[in-house]
Amino acid sequence: MPSVSVIVPVRNEARSIEQTLRSLLTQDYPVGQFDVIVADGVSTDATVPIVRRLQGEFPNLKLVFNPARFSSAGRNAALRHATGEYVVVVDGHCHVPDRNYLKNLADAFETSGADCLGRPQPLDVPDPTPFQAAVSVARSSRLGHNPESDIFSDEAKFVPPQSTAVAYRRSVFHKVGMFDEAFDACEDVEFNHRVHAAGLTCYFTPTLKIVYHPRSGLPALFRQLGRYGCGRARLAAKHASSLSLPALVPPVWAVWLVVGAVAAVMVPVVAWVYLASVVLYLAVILAGAAWLGRRQPARVAVRVPVVFVGIHLGFAWGFLREVGRRVARR
Repeated sequence: MPSVSVIVPVRNEARSIEQTLRSLLTQDYPVGQFDVIVADGVSTDATVPIVRRLQGEFPNLKLVFNPARFSSAGRNAALRHATGEYVVVVDGHCHVPDRNYLKNLADAFETSGADCLGRPQPLDVPDPTPFQAAVSVARSSRLGHNPESDIFSDEAKFVPPQSTAVAYRRSVFHKVGMFDEAFDACEDVEFNHRVHAAGLTCYFTPTLKIVYHPRSGLPALFRQLGRYGCGRARLAAKHASSLSLPALVPPVWAVWLVVGAVAAVMVPVVAWVYLASVVLYLAVILAGAAWLGRRQPARVAVRVPVVFVGIHLGFAWGFLREVGRRVARR
């Protein structure tokens, strides 16, 4: 069996870290052939004590410290201690549903011959709250997620690595370097952009599915998407070719909501255009929510439009804030 290192960058994941680690540490895979490396970003909750307690049960669980706190730095800290032939990233708030996950990973590398592997990352956790269920529904749609991404696909195929690669042969890091520690979010997309530029291949397989825990409330969702938006702006600044229309639509729309409202007060014809655009936006998200929520309980369906607005404006806020910072520096 090839050796595998699982790296888990965390910060304040006490609510979910034990379940995630146990699902990884009890894999049907030879203990001597895999290790799990937790990189803690100065957690202020019980994350570290939980990991230390589990180390008493599992000799292949390692804990390293990430004083820089960013997930990118945590990935690099764990990578420096990784010894596996294959390296896979698993976040601390994930549910690993299959005890054969590492076997499936090794098999996928062997049969595909790919340099990297991608996986589905749905948000359909067991027993979600109505808001979490609404987030899962919204994020799996084209209105709630980048349509260029394959992370909600269920088809095995070779894909561009940018938004899907999560597991790598060790040789990939020798070829393209480590994660860019200037990124607090989208560090994986930035790294995978370099992977793609180097001509390396990525195979997407449903056998590596991992379930992410959706945010439990609108403020948390807004902050999460704000981090994504900020990361996308930094990515565009570093790799201009990464900027796509889906990433531009939310910030452009947010700017129009503000600028258009001011212009509408002064110019009557603009007021009609502005009103029409807002009505059209609301009609689109309400129609999309109605279609997506037709098979959901009412308490879930009624939350989907609010989730859409939170996704769009959260991403826009993060993107525009980062652009503003960069303009101010210049």
